[in-house]
Amino acid sequence: MSVAPFTLFLFLASLFAGVIGALTGLGGGVMLVPMLVLLFHVNLRYAVGASLISVIATSSGASAAYLSEGYTNLRIGMLLQVAATAGALAGAIIAAYLHATTIAVIFGLVLLYSGYMSFRRKEESESDQPSDGLAARLNMEGSYPHLGRWKPYRVYNVMGGFSLMLVAGTLSGLLGIGSGAVKVLAMDHLMRLPYKVSTTTSNFMIGITAAASAGVYLMQGFIDPGLTMPVMLGVLLGAFSGAKLLMRIPTKPLRIFFSFIILIMAIEMIYSGLTGRL
Repeated sequence: MSVAPFTLFLFLASLFAGVIGALTGLGGGVMLVPMLVLLFHVNLRYAVGASLISVIATSSGASAAYLSEGYTNLRIGMLLQVAATAGALAGAIIAAYLHATTIAVIFGLVLLYSGYMSFRRKEESESDQPSDGLAARLNMEGSYPHLGRWKPYRVYNVMGGFSLMLVAGTLSGLLGIGSGAVKVLAMDHLMRLPYKVSTTTSNFMIGITAAASAGVYLMQGFIDPGLTMPVMLGVLLGAFSGAKLLMRIPTKPLRIFFSFIILIMAIEMIYSGLTGRL
């Protein structure tokens, strides 16, 4: 295949991955790396390098739209990002001493259960209980656009969400995977944020983590400009499109779609662990 058709197909595949990443809060890398490796036969390290740059683009593109519309909760995102970053550093250190295949299987099983629970959870309903004391002190409560009005929400179990972010970051450092799935689940289940607030805040957070990882890959020479350029542009345009779609799609179809993507990720993680591909 010549350069022009290859670049075009890369762009179209990345466009699709960007839409999925923005809708689910997982980042475009969830689908991008498998597509680059399996469909385009790109070396895994270069695929991950291009994916990291695209995740930054996804986060930047989608977050800008979400912030202007009032969905993203910056206070929650910045607090939880501290835990995710600390966990990623710890995971990178542990990775030198612990084999990742066993953790991959465990992580896949956790994702299966989490996806099932996310699918079962009912639509958000207002609670009469006050917010978590820590959430109130840090002024984490907010509101988001819902059915033509601003709907307030409360925040619960901040320390539980913070602890799960440590786990998410550690798994990310151990396995070299994006932890957007765990971030969304932590905010959706433990902190009981509205689903759209969870996905948009996750989109904001993953770009910060990816930026640190991308620096390492850049120093090692695994970011190829010819590969990264069409991938980044496609994901960026897809992120903007996905952000606009998310604002119009009801929560229930999004939750079902998220559960489906989580199922695919779980199966891939379990298979990779059992076959020793990690």
